[in-house]
Amino acid sequence: MSVPRYELAKNADAPLIAAMSGRLIETGLEPSWTPERVLRHVRHSESVVLAARSGSLLSGFAIMRFGDTSAHLNLLAVERGSQRRGIGRGLLTWLEESAIVAGTFLIELELRAGNHSARAFYESLGYRETGRLPGYYQRIEDAVRMAHDLRIERGATQISPRSKE
Repeated sequence: MSVPRYELAKNADAPLIAAMSGRLIETGLEPSWTPERVLRHVRHSESVVLAARSGSLLSGFAIMRFGDTSAHLNLLAVERGSQRRGIGRGLLTWLEESAIVAGTFLIELELRAGNHSARAFYESLGYRETGRLPGYYQRIEDAVRMAHDLRIERGATQISPRSKE
């Protein structure tokens, strides 16, 4: 397998990303991440839709929306045959570094309460549970809300803006 490359998703990626979301994230739910919704994020100036490609194939993606004080990771998925190869970690690292450059140090997300492997993945990267949302996923499944303050592990002085001289 080739080393993945990370790049901003293109308009043409929206149907592929929506299909991956339906298969890998929204299983058992009515899909809410349609190609049109993904495309809105591709085109939105405050969102980043990041694609991981192995050769010409889309092996993973992440969608994050940036706000003034925090960012929200909407979706992250890696094709089953490409999992456990560092692609998810690479996607999240790319987005976290972008957040730091933008001066945004808090990343928040929700995940399905029953998705124990995703929870373990995020916990391994410093994310901690901040709450639960009953029935969040179409009244079928609860969500676990998680957050990561990027200042904690990287050192607050290391990423603080330079002081005025």
